[in-house]
Amino acid sequence: MATQAPPATSTFCWNELMTGDVEAAKKFYTALFGWETKEMDMGPAGTYTIFTSAGKDCAGMMKKPDEHVPTTWLSYVSVEDVDASTSKAESLGATVCVKPTDIPDMGRFSVVIDPTGAAIALYKGK
Repeated sequence: MATQAPPATSTFCWNELMTGDVEAAKKFYTALFGWETKEMDMGPAGTYTIFTSAGKDCAGMMKKPDEHVPTTWLSYVSVEDVDASTSKAESLGATVCVKPTDIPDMGRFSVVIDPTGAAIALYKGK
C-alpha cells in the first residue's frame, strides 16, 4: 500500500490474505500469477508478506492470529476518515471486530462485519 499513489475514496484499495500456511500460499500465488514477494517485519505481530506484480505492491499476506480465524481474503476500501466511517458502519448495523488502529508509517484501518456477515476493512493511508 505504501509505494503507490493514494487510492480514490470509496474504492477497493488493498487485498490481504490471512492464512495458517504462509509458505504454501506464497508458493501457490507466485506460481499462479507470477507474483514476487517481499517481507516486512511487524515486530510482535510477525512477518507481513507483500505480493508484487510488475514491481508494484498488489496484495498482502499474514499468518492468522489463531486457528479460530478462517483462512480468507479481506478487501480494504479507502475512506476519508476511518473513525467516522467505522462509527457510521456501526450505526448502520455493522459489528466492529477491529477498532480503528494505526499502522505505523502507513495509515489507519478498522475491520467491520456488515449486517449480512461479510467482513470489510476501512483504510486511510498517510
